[in-house]
Amino acid sequence: MRRVADVFGIQLVDLPDFTCCGFPLGSVDTRTSILMAARNLSVAEEAKLNIATMCNACTSILSEVNWLIENDPGMRNYIKSDLAQLGRKYDGTVQVKHFARVLYEDIGTDRLKASVNRDLSDLEFASHYGCHYLKPSEFYGGFDTPEDPQSLDILVSAAGASPVDYENKRQCCGGGLLAIDEQIPLQMSRDKLEHVKQSGADAINLVCPFCSVMYDDSQRRIERIFGAEYNIPVLYYPQILGLAVGLDPEKLGLNMNRVSTAGLLGKILDTGS
Repeated sequence: MRRVADVFGIQLVDLPDFTCCGFPLGSVDTRTSILMAARNLSVAEEAKLNIATMCNACTSILSEVNWLIENDPGMRNYIKSDLAQLGRKYDGTVQVKHFARVLYEDIGTDRLKASVNRDLSDLEFASHYGCHYLKPSEFYGGFDTPEDPQSLDILVSAAGASPVDYENKRQCCGGGLLAIDEQIPLQMSRDKLEHVKQSGADAINLVCPFCSVMYDDSQRRIERIFGAEYNIPVLYYPQILGLAVGLDPEKLGLNMNRVSTAGLLGKILDTGS
């Protein structure tokens, strides 16, 4: 993300006072979850900065609190009261966008296409949107369509690769159930991997690290449990775009992906690169 941001002149500022977004506490203590998100928004507002997120869940809870402050007077009072106890305030001026949406809307696909200098036309990607990239839709102001999402596929095309459609494309990765029953989310991810394999895609494109835990980190385990073989690389979209604009694969962290990306890179890099 940082490497790609540099290419397109996006200045990323680290705010040391940021904490966990609060999303993981949502089903246990909603008010604390909301307060954690509101505090992060307050920190960004104090710095006079908008927020670019790297994770669907972070995007969701931060966007939800923005929506509540604007649309729910009761929750707005709760939030402001709780923040005051921390010596903070938030007036609702911070815009929250996933980094993929920043690329899509603020940089624009025309500029992305114009920046491509490495040919990815031999690669096909199956995009996994994830549950919270676009939903609940009211939090995102009408960005894309949850029932028929297109933005990640359009971003894949902008990088010069080909998007691939597949069965149950909008299916959840199952990661949210890991702490309750591991078998269910592993089965859900196995089903998605099966559909992606059947599509013939070279790799999965996603924008959420929790989804990556299921498809990349857990893929070998899923193969062992279900007696299957997938060997499907899983890339975070900035890795795909970074390749397209000519960045070094190692600087994009592709050597750290759990499922080897060597075969994928072999399709696009000259021998010895």
